[in-house]
Amino acid sequence: MIRRALLHLLALTCAMPAAGQEISDRLGPAEAGHELVVRSTTDLSVLRPVLEDFLAAWPDVAIRYEQWLSNNLYRLTLEDCEARGAGADLVISSAVHHMVELVNRGCAYTHVSDQTLALPDALVWRDELWGVTREPAVMIYDRTRVPEEDVPRSRFDLLDLLRASDGPYAGRVATYDIEASGLGYLFAYADSLEATTFGGLMEAFGRSDTVATCCSAEIMEGVLRGDYLLAYNIIGSYALQLAEDNPELGIVAPSDYTLMLSRGAMIPQHADSPQLAATLVDYLLSDPGRAALAEAHLITDLEMLIANGAAAPSLGSSALRPVELSPKLLVASDRHKKQLFQARWRDAFPANSAKAP
Repeated sequence: MIRRALLHLLALTCAMPAAGQEISDRLGPAEAGHELVVRSTTDLSVLRPVLEDFLAAWPDVAIRYEQWLSNNLYRLTLEDCEARGAGADLVISSAVHHMVELVNRGCAYTHVSDQTLALPDALVWRDELWGVTREPAVMIYDRTRVPEEDVPRSRFDLLDLLRASDGPYAGRVATYDIEASGLGYLFAYADSLEATTFGGLMEAFGRSDTVATCCSAEIMEGVLRGDYLLAYNIIGSYALQLAEDNPELGIVAPSDYTLMLSRGAMIPQHADSPQLAATLVDYLLSDPGRAALAEAHLITDLEMLIANGAAAPSLGSSALRPVELSPKLLVASDRHKKQLFQARWRDAFPANSAKAP
């Protein structure tokens, strides 16, 4: 009941005005002498235990946490950067192409430590952007309504499932709206580089009236409620946590390949408390921080996916494809490239075209 109520609340926040944040809360003692402003796309309900573990070691520190939709967070952070305003002390976003662009624009503060130096090259860029989580992009489905023989284990299976325009899955599949969700755009763009199935999937989505919507919470709640039978490219951390209390929610890490996202953390160039923010970054990259992130399903490895039944034991590590924090992602933010990509998406989702900016 509590989890369903929370999902309902989070889904409602997706409809809030674009200029507003979703959630704001203060963590830590009221009398704390220092306040760290953290702006993030991560659901506070998921990240709260991690932040509270950090604060336990810093009794004179509090965190003001602001939860934003990814596109809004990008615009706000860029505005702060251009105005040379303080804004946040730390920004954490799942839309890491936004973060790479912000770093490229000179909006980030440099920080080097033993923890950041230990990161693999794919998860750090210019000592200004760090990948702090490991989360798969998965398919989810309703175990009570989708027969076992229909469960898609790969994108090829999903294509077969959506082949008939009047089949039982017509209008009953959901995915992110790539214009409303920066994460949705990132996953779709990564798919276009990785998958020989991408063009076919776009056509199949359009033919089968697949629903495109803004938010993880809205999509997952729709699956649990029975509005959708399955959903594609959903962030696995939220799905794995939700499945703990809702065993009817099935999860699949696609066997052809599974995208692995690392949320990007950046200290804004003009942050009020950059050193304190750097301390939080180092905690997130430390062994205690990684343990707390794993407990929240924000760090997921292949063994965890197999143990949760999301991946077959035969799935190899080569099927996990990390989204690298690198200049390659600047192409995803190129205005002309993005316009062409979105035009192709609108052809597949004509119902969303009227809402496009």
